[in-house]
Amino acid sequence: MRVTIAEVHRRYGRGERITMVTAYDYTAARIVDRTEIPLILVGDSLGMVVQGHDSTLPVTVDDIVYHTRAVGRGAQRALVVADLPFLTYATEQDALRNAGRLMAEGGAQSVKLEGGVAVETTIRRVVDAGIPVMGHVGFTPQSVHSIGLRVQGKDAARAREVLRDALAVQRAGAWAVVLELVPAPLARAITERLEIPTIGIGAGPDCSGEVQVWHDVLGLYDEFTPRHTRRFAALADEAARALTAYDVAVRERSFPAAENSAGLDEQVLAAALTGAEPEGAEPDSA
Repeated sequence: MRVTIAEVHRRYGRGERITMVTAYDYTAARIVDRTEIPLILVGDSLGMVVQGHDSTLPVTVDDIVYHTRAVGRGAQRALVVADLPFLTYATEQDALRNAGRLMAEGGAQSVKLEGGVAVETTIRRVVDAGIPVMGHVGFTPQSVHSIGLRVQGKDAARAREVLRDALAVQRAGAWAVVLELVPAPLARAITERLEIPTIGIGAGPDCSGEVQVWHDVLGLYDEFTPRHTRRFAALADEAARALTAYDVAVRERSFPAAENSAGLDEQVLAAALTGAEPEGAEPDSA
């Protein structure tokens, strides 16, 4: 049975921390579903970790729909949240149309969008249309060129803005809010003041839950580990070792072996090579 928002809120009410991880394809979603992780985010971070861009900005609604469909086929239990990409909710009409696509075409159970006070009425409009919304404040990747890739809320004025944004998201009807790259004491204070779960990333240990990128958790990048994450495996190294072993086996002719191959009766082969029918065989009927 799929996790519901109501179930997430019950866990939040019991004081249980809520785990969320990104996933972008069927295989990843199947693996997440083998765990107890209740939330999957089909994030626009796929622009960087899947498509190879240097930001999330080139990601389109079509991209998110495509990946959400794949994740939905793999995740039978986890609740799937899909990101609304850059400039796809600039107006309330855009937000409704594109959020509706992520739900109807992508099969998401919720959408996520960035911003606070500036998008309060947009969130309310989407929620009023029956589409669950997760908010996202603090560092918002779609605004990277205007706010910079840095922790948000380190001075009093900006900290007040982050708090106001979080309260606006809650007031608009969002069921949860991501706090990204926010000082831990500020994230704790926001969490204490809200009545909806806060999902942190680079926001310290006192949020209601945590979201991390699949590739970071599994160690699929070996050149850089963000400060806000931890590698729980080194799968890039393991994958490289496996691929090297495969390459060696192919070149030294130890793979594929007989057990990896299908056989063929020698008479059938001989007949095929000569164009004759094997003894006792009946010709194919027309």
